[in-house]
Amino acid sequence: MQKHEVKLYPSKSLLKREDQLAWKIAGVAADKVAVEKDVAGMIINRIIDNASVAIAAINRRPVTSARTMALGHPRKGGATIFGVAGAKRFSPEWAAWANGTAVRELDMHDTFLAADYSHPGDNIPPILAVAQTMEKSGRDLLRGLATGYEIQIDLVKAICLHEHKVDHIAHLCPSAAAGIGTLLKLPQETIYQAVQQALHVSISFRQSRKGEISSWKAFAPAHAGKLAVEAVDRAMRGEGAPSPIYEGEDSVIGWVLSGRTMADKEGREAAYQPVYYEVPLPGAGEPKRAILDSYTKEHSAEYQSQALIDLAFRMREKITDFDAIERILIHTSHHTHYVIGTGANDPQKMDPKASRETLDHSIMYIFAVALQDGRWHHVDSYAPKRAGRADTVRLWHKIETREEAEWTRRYHSRDPNELSFGGRVEITMKDGSVLSDELAVANAHPLGAKPFGRADYINKFQILTDGIISAKESDRFLADVQDLARIPAGELEVLNVALPKGALAEGKPGIF
Repeated sequence: MQKHEVKLYPSKSLLKREDQLAWKIAGVAADKVAVEKDVAGMIINRIIDNASVAIAAINRRPVTSARTMALGHPRKGGATIFGVAGAKRFSPEWAAWANGTAVRELDMHDTFLAADYSHPGDNIPPILAVAQTMEKSGRDLLRGLATGYEIQIDLVKAICLHEHKVDHIAHLCPSAAAGIGTLLKLPQETIYQAVQQALHVSISFRQSRKGEISSWKAFAPAHAGKLAVEAVDRAMRGEGAPSPIYEGEDSVIGWVLSGRTMADKEGREAAYQPVYYEVPLPGAGEPKRAILDSYTKEHSAEYQSQALIDLAFRMREKITDFDAIERILIHTSHHTHYVIGTGANDPQKMDPKASRETLDHSIMYIFAVALQDGRWHHVDSYAPKRAGRADTVRLWHKIETREEAEWTRRYHSRDPNELSFGGRVEITMKDGSVLSDELAVANAHPLGAKPFGRADYINKFQILTDGIISAKESDRFLADVQDLARIPAGELEVLNVALPKGALAEGKPGIF
């Protein structure tokens, strides 16, 4: 890996494109390096994972709305939409929108956390939609997805968006554009313009994950995928982009990220001095392996809750009376405390009438239900009746989070053996006794007690799709996806999963 320093330059500097981050990203995308066997295997796992959570969410309202919008854009020889028969095809940007929303709705697919947050599986819907439309092969798709994962994860390792209240799709849209560039074997110049356009149009803010969280949490990455398809289309037609989009004087870094922070403190001229980021990227000929640094979710909830759910399951075995609990204190990282914990100061996170999108970002609610039930279900655990249960509300409101420096340090550690997304929990009983335990990573994490392998991804797919699709469709999809590298050009519709006729919900009418 090579680290690329990123700083601001005044326009008069005329920064060469060879020195720009977007050009270097495009170079990685244009590199015709082979996809290694273990990377190809993990890509297959994540396609299975995406299909699992998409079908499980297929008739939820946001997914139905997005699908209904996409159905208004049929296209001969286009892309498929989850749930819809594969013979029906649609414009790829709208298929990316519908499928991206379905994948993201349950907050249960893969994750990577470092300087920022990400769900790199969000790259799959737009890249796959273009692959189907442009009649590419399974091998082409593998190359495109390896790039999408690589670029998003590399950006997430280096550039923090959330400290500036920018949503993490600002890394997703450029990575999807780069992945599409690899898929289509586009020249570096074209990918460069597409990456810059993708970043320029995808800056949005973290209010979508704050307060009363709405369906936009699922729509945001789907919209980024749609924008990425459109950005590549424009670049292929010879249209340029704002440049340099990362380093320019009025760029994203200059007016939204750390350059803006420095200018506000020290003045605009001072903003041109520091190196703000060091972005790791593969060198020429170096394989793209970043997907192996990511991990999926066993439970349908924000990633920082995964280890704490597993910990709740373990701790409940030592509790006989939940009403005897005086209070619960969760010692954890800065992110967990301030984003999904009491440090967020969101009253909605303590409200039994809050939306599902809010509850899956409330570790207080999640820990209480996991402790009481000893299980986690993507529907039942969020049901209004379950959230409103009186004994749950009492327990839920006894839970507090607290940032602890060591957990924050481990959260940001560059040593994979130290990385931690969990915490230490102290349960104080009314008799004064204290039950204490800790867990650093979820059981399903690569370093966890039961790391996810192919059999686990298949089991997750079968559990989440049971009763929704036919056994024949399930078996057919699992056979096809595991043979991805051998799928010929023009036959990638086999990666779609269809519901029985008449099983799809219909959305409300709109413009499309």
